[in-house]
Amino acid sequence: MHLRHLSLTNFRSLTRLDAELPRRAVVLTGSNAQGKTSVLEAIYFLAAFTSFQTHADRQIVNFHEAKNPLAVTRLVADYQRGKTKHRLEARLILEPTGVNGQRLRKEILLDGVKRHANDVIGHFNAVIFVPQMSQIIEGGPEERRRYLNLALAQAVPAYARVLSEYNQALTQRNALLKALSEGPALSMSKGGGNGTQLEVWDEALVKFGAQIILWRIQAVQEIERFASRIHHELTRGTEILRLAYEPAFDPLVKPEKQLGLKLDTVIDRSSIELDEIQIGFLARLKQIRAEEIARGVTTIGPHRDDLRFIINKADVSDYGSRGQIRTTLLALKLAEVEWMKERTGEYPVILLDEVMAELDVSRRADLLKYMSEDQQVLFTTTDLTLFAPEFVSGAEIWDVSSGVVMPRKQG
Repeated sequence: MHLRHLSLTNFRSLTRLDAELPRRAVVLTGSNAQGKTSVLEAIYFLAAFTSFQTHADRQIVNFHEAKNPLAVTRLVADYQRGKTKHRLEARLILEPTGVNGQRLRKEILLDGVKRHANDVIGHFNAVIFVPQMSQIIEGGPEERRRYLNLALAQAVPAYARVLSEYNQALTQRNALLKALSEGPALSMSKGGGNGTQLEVWDEALVKFGAQIILWRIQAVQEIERFASRIHHELTRGTEILRLAYEPAFDPLVKPEKQLGLKLDTVIDRSSIELDEIQIGFLARLKQIRAEEIARGVTTIGPHRDDLRFIINKADVSDYGSRGQIRTTLLALKLAEVEWMKERTGEYPVILLDEVMAELDVSRRADLLKYMSEDQQVLFTTTDLTLFAPEFVSGAEIWDVSSGVVMPRKQG
């Protein structure tokens, strides 16, 4: 994967950027709050069609442009995938609606043809590392689910669409459960209309949810294989990293009266088939139906999954030091690169925001060691001296100031 040209209009503080990108490493340097991270954010947006910094797309529209009745943010990437060249364009259009109101409309074009975002995710791939991503480890389960969703959406072509279908079924099912919890449930228990409706949404939830669970089982196992090896090398063999996927509905049948397994217990779900997950998921929903009606919400399914990071049998989020958290995150993101290459046949574009400032001298050297000539890498930094002189001499340096990006003349 080679990003050849990037064009941005009214993206964050970048009112205009038009730049050719080399195959070698690019380092964006400048003071804080000048627009360096915004360049990486824009490239990642073209891979995932969402920002890693905000859930609200309208926030990435240039602040001054957004004051206009009609505001347009435009991102265009010319890239090469294999031997084929492509153009990907994303438009965020803030248009007037009602009295003094605005609504955001998103348009995606691949090679000049309008497409739905869920059908294009994964055509251009990028992996990003930013310091605040420590929330993947330190934050709540929703942060880890978002990480899994963003990674899987790029590597598994149908994942984004299936996840969208699951969320729609979940919304409808929760609305019905809430209605049932607020009124008599007698008609449902006797197979009345509401009960029939619930069964319809049960089947939809199971159809899409089981597929998500299976994909997550496979992905976590594959990423762990890379992450464990990389982490072992980064820690000079002193630590063993494991990734423990914790599905809210566990398709692995446990013996009756068995107590909960210890966190460090290795659980192998790799042999479970899709139909096994579907059958077990549906049976479990029927088993807890009365409880879910009473609570008015769906209590099991991929929307409540979690992912834990275990070092030497201890949960990193609870017991890890700052150094261990940083090293775990670095190993995870480097593993994501290798996993995506294995899954898609192409290295993703690698985006590293102020990562060198987060690492000690030995870890910086380790990181650069993992960057091969086959990979396109963009770094941001406020201090070029954090990079080895020989690396800087072989990289392309871009100076960023007040939203203006200027390639530095060599020599």
